Amino acid sequence: MDKLTEEIESVSFVAREVMVYQVPPRTSAQGYKAAEWDVEKFLWKGRLRVIQVGARCDIRLEDPNTGELFAQATYASPWTQVEPVLDSSRYFVLRVEGDGGQRAYIGIGFLERSESFDFQVALQAVAKRSTQPDDEDKPQNRAPPKDYSLKEGQTFSIKLPGRDKPAAPKPSASEGGGLFSLPPPPPPGRRR
Repeated sequence: MDKLTEEIESVSFVAREVMVYQVPPRTSAQGYKAAEWDVEKFLWKGRLRVIQVGARCDIRLEDPNTGELFAQATYASPWTQVEPVLDSSRYFVLRVEGDGGQRAYIGIGFLERSESFDFQVALQAVAKRSTQPDDEDKPQNRAPPKDYSLKEGQTFSIKLPGRDKPAAPKPSASEGGGLFSLPPPPPPGRRR
């Protein structure tokens, strides 16, 4: 198949259940606050997947049973399509764009802090991959790797510290080294 018609998708992160909220207009340049939303009233509940498709990354909100797409954002660089809220680690604002170029800002919330942490880690990994140059962009004039293997007939030795001193002789009983001798054990046989 043609490389352009079929791109490989790899799933970086899946949250089985996220809530989508209507986000009021931003009141300050500082950022969004989840306390300003009605977090008890969500617009939609479903699955969130972060999917790497070729060089781009999609954040998809889907129905968990049918896979029907609710909204999608193409993630390009850190915190342009996804913005963490100021007052919670479980909520984010997601910028979604329609086919006609319309933009909408929606809030997403995770049930567990661990899921929101894993979501952030997946996005950071995507951002890191996008900033690293591809192997084809790297210069090819690098030196070849050195061969440190032993050739036939070659040997090497290792000197450990403290091992190169000659062993000290052990004192004998006659030299007053404090050693004592025991009589030999009785011969096998009868016991008394």
